[in-house]
Amino acid sequence: MGSGDAPMASSLKEFHARSIADREGFWAEQARLIDWEHPFGQVLDYSRPPFARWFVGGRTNLCHNAVDRHLAARRDAPALIHVSSETGTERVYTFGELHREVVRMAAAMRALGVRRGERVLIYMPMIPEAAFAMLACARIGAIHSVVFGGFASHSLASRIDDAAPVLVVSADAGSRAGKVIPYKPLLDAAIELSRNKPAKVLMVDRGLATFERTAGRDHDYAELRARHLDEEVPVEWLESNEVSYTLYTSGTTGTPKGVQRDVGGYAVALAASMKHIFCGNPGETYFSTSDIGWVVGHSYIVYGPLIAGMATIMYEGTPLRPDPGILWQLVEKHRVTVMFSAPTAIRVLKKQDPSWLTRHDLSSLRTLFLAGEPLDEPTARWIGDALGKPIVDNYWQTETGWPILTVAHGIEKTPTRLGSPGMPMYGYDLRLLHEKTGDEVGVDEKGVVAIVPPLPPGCMQTVWGDDERFVKTYFTSVPGKLVYSTFDWGIRDRDGYYFILGRTDDVINVAGHRLGTREIEESLSSHSAVAECAVVGVADALKGQVAIGFVVLKDPALAATAEAAQALEGELMATVDRQLGAVARPSRVHFVSLLPKTRSGKVLRRSIQAICEARDPGDLTTIEDPSALEQVRHALGGGR
Repeated sequence: MGSGDAPMASSLKEFHARSIADREGFWAEQARLIDWEHPFGQVLDYSRPPFARWFVGGRTNLCHNAVDRHLAARRDAPALIHVSSETGTERVYTFGELHREVVRMAAAMRALGVRRGERVLIYMPMIPEAAFAMLACARIGAIHSVVFGGFASHSLASRIDDAAPVLVVSADAGSRAGKVIPYKPLLDAAIELSRNKPAKVLMVDRGLATFERTAGRDHDYAELRARHLDEEVPVEWLESNEVSYTLYTSGTTGTPKGVQRDVGGYAVALAASMKHIFCGNPGETYFSTSDIGWVVGHSYIVYGPLIAGMATIMYEGTPLRPDPGILWQLVEKHRVTVMFSAPTAIRVLKKQDPSWLTRHDLSSLRTLFLAGEPLDEPTARWIGDALGKPIVDNYWQTETGWPILTVAHGIEKTPTRLGSPGMPMYGYDLRLLHEKTGDEVGVDEKGVVAIVPPLPPGCMQTVWGDDERFVKTYFTSVPGKLVYSTFDWGIRDRDGYYFILGRTDDVINVAGHRLGTREIEESLSSHSAVAECAVVGVADALKGQVAIGFVVLKDPALAATAEAAQALEGELMATVDRQLGAVARPSRVHFVSLLPKTRSGKVLRRSIQAICEARDPGDLTTIEDPSALEQVRHALGGGR
C-alpha cells in the first residue's frame, strides 16, 4: 500500500487541460492519494461508451481509506464529532473509537446475514450509528442506500422495491426544530407497501418514541452490539469498479433513479477534491451542515473528510436552535477550518440579528463553501462581509458526487466571482451546447451545461439495474452528440466563469432538495377529487424554489367557496406530505377549470412558471385555449 502527493501544475487552467489531454497520466497521479491493497492494471477502460471503468483491477476499500489507514498515526485524534442541538447531546469519537464502532456494526450486519454485494437500506436521523452503518457496509462490501429520514412511506417503499435490500437499518425517531418525528411507523408502512420486503430490520432505539417490533424481523442494535463488542471483522478488498452505494434522485418521471457509484474512482475523486478544492489537512475539522440522506452528506460528511484524515462534524439540528449562533458556536468549539453549507441556511440566518455572526471566535475558519442551489449575489456578499471569510460557491449533482464548477485554491488562488460557481474542475470536459443543434455557444450565450464523456472518477457508473435508462436519460438529449446533460442552462463569460441559469427539465430545487414535479403531480392526482394537475417550480427568496400546484377538479363545486377551497387545498397538501414527505409539499395549490396546453395536449409548464414569476410566458402560438393562462393569472391574483 502507499499514498503520496500528486505534482502540482502552475495554474488551474493548465491543471484542467492536462486532466483532459492526459486522463490516464493525470488520474494515475491522483490515485496515489489513497491506499490500494492491489494495484490497478489499467487507469481507464472506455471501451463501451458512455460507460467508464476507472482503475481497473485495483483493489481498495472506502472504509479502510476513511478509518483504518489513519489508526497508526491518528488513533487518538478526533474523527467523528456528533452534535445534536435537538437532544442536547455531544460525543467525540477518535479514529480508534470510530474504528471499533464500525467493526461492531459490521459484525451485527454479518450476524444478520448481510454479505458482499447485497443491499442495506439506511433510513436514519443524523446520529453516529448512521455513519457507522454506512462505513460498516463499505467495510464488508455491502451496498448501502441511504434514504433521507424525512421521506414518507410511499417514497421509501419505491426505494425499497428498487434496491431490494436484505436489511434496513433505522431508528425509533428523528427530531427537527424540537419536534420528534417517529420513523418506525413510516418504515413499517413502507415495508407493507413494498413488494421486495427486507428479511431483517435493525433498530437503534434512542428513547425518543415508542414503537412496535415485528417478531423475527426486527432486531435491537444495542443487544447485537453488546454481543459483538470485541469481534474482528476484516476489510473486504473490492475491485475498484464494484458498487459502493446507490443514492436515489428525482427525475422527470415518477420513478426515482438509483445513482450507482463505484469504490476506487469515488475514493480517488474525494481524496483529490479534499486536497485541491477544499484544502483540508489531516488533524483539522470539517463541518458540513448537510444530511447523510443527500449526496453532500455522503461525500463531505462521511467519506471525504475522513479519507483526508480530518475530524468531521455530524450535526442534528437547525441553524436557529438553541439560537441563531449555533453553527458559529460549533466552529469556535471544534476549531473548524473548512465549512460547507447551503444558500438556504444562510438566507435563514440573514433574517436574524447580525450580531450572532460575530459573537464567536471564527479565527480557525478559512473558507465557507456553499452549494445545493444557486447562490445569489446579495446573500454571498452579505455572509462574506459579515464573516470576513472567503465564500466559495460550487456546483455539482448527486450524479457527479463532487464539484463540477468551483475554484480550486489548492491549485491556484483563483478569485471568485459573485453569482458564478466558478470554472470547470479537472476531469470535467465541460461544454455549453445549443439545445437544438448541439453546437457550442459563444461567450455570454445561453446553452445546456454538458460534459463530454468519459465522466471522471467519482461520477455515477449507471442507473442501478437499468443501463438503458442511464444512457437514455443523460446522454441522448443533445441532438447528434454523445454528451452528459446536466439539464441546467448556463452561460460563460470572457474569463471562463460559468453562471447557472436554471433547469431545462421539470426538476425543481427546494432548499437544496431535488424534486421531480412529476412525482408531486402523481401524488396530487391520487386524491379522489383531482381530474388533472400541473406542478411548477417558482423562484423563492428563501428556498431558491418552491412547488406550486394547479389542479382541475372532477367537480368544481368542491371549491366553490373560499372556505371549501382552503379546506381542499389543505387536504391535497396533506396527501403529498403523507406520500412524499414535507419537503415535497407545494407552497400553494390553486384551482382552475383547465390547464394551459398545446394543441397536441402538452401542458405548458414553462409558461405557467413564467406567469408565477411575473415574467413573459413566451411563444404561445401552439396554445389550445388562451383563457387557460388567464385562469392561472387570476388564481395567483386571488391569494398567492
